[in-house]
Amino acid sequence: MQNSLGLESNAAVGKPKRRGWLRRHYGIYLFALPAIVLFLTFSVYPIIYSFIRSFSDWQLIGASPFVGLRNYRTVLADPNVGIAFKNALLNFVVSIPIQVVFGLLLAIVLDRPIRGRGFFRALFYIPVLVTWIVVIQIYLYMFNKDYGLINYLLLKTHLISEGIDWLGSPTRTLVSVFAMGGWKGIGWAMLIFLAGLQSIPTDLYEASGLDGASKWQQFRYITIPGLRNTTVFVIVLLSIGAFNVFDQVFLLFTGAAPSDYDVPLSMIYNKAFSELNFGYSAALSYIMAAVIIMISVIQFKVLPKNSGTEG
Repeated sequence: MQNSLGLESNAAVGKPKRRGWLRRHYGIYLFALPAIVLFLTFSVYPIIYSFIRSFSDWQLIGASPFVGLRNYRTVLADPNVGIAFKNALLNFVVSIPIQVVFGLLLAIVLDRPIRGRGFFRALFYIPVLVTWIVVIQIYLYMFNKDYGLINYLLLKTHLISEGIDWLGSPTRTLVSVFAMGGWKGIGWAMLIFLAGLQSIPTDLYEASGLDGASKWQQFRYITIPGLRNTTVFVIVLLSIGAFNVFDQVFLLFTGAAPSDYDVPLSMIYNKAFSELNFGYSAALSYIMAAVIIMISVIQFKVLPKNSGTEG
């Protein structure tokens, strides 16, 4: 189709081009189609379905009558929910500093050209790959009151006069098991910080060295600013993981944690599969998701980041 000047219109030109582009790239969509179908079936659909069911008295068999916001009001009025979120916050306070601090220190050491660097990187990453079943058995040995390694070291260094019963109270138990979780995740933080360190131009260190900067000054004015975006990324993901804590509590109490030891995910699991209160469990899961999203947004807004790329 031509206009008064004898030129083809944009619509006439654009349509065949779009069709040609689809013909050339239809293979991409065919290869992606199975993954898209699986994602929609096993991720998107269950999320939407459970959200709708959270407003009903969800029954596995028979009708599930609509109850409005009753499940959400019940969750918000349940004192055990506050205990569960307090315990998740305790995990946040205990485990994240361990992973960030030690992960950063290991990354700085293993970023240097030292002998066996690859071996030590793999060695410190092994705890990340070890299952929680094994880690809990190590924990029960290390924190045993009578023959545990932790009490033995504390007694030998005269920091305590008698063995501490680490499993004797909710606070001591959760602090110790969350600290063990922090140890398990150090290798992951180390790996991310290593990637961040390698994105910082070496020219900055060389130029500062020529100007007489010390190692501490290089760390303070080059490394730390250069790792701001990486640190925000690590803290946000670790925060999400801290509130999603489940395995260690579930395994430590063989699936039925007392209310004083509960975390949000263990409550969701017990309400759904022990008490068959699926509506309550669904409502609690979405309240938990809202809390995690809110915390992540606040962290992205508050934590300092570089305006451009790192380095």
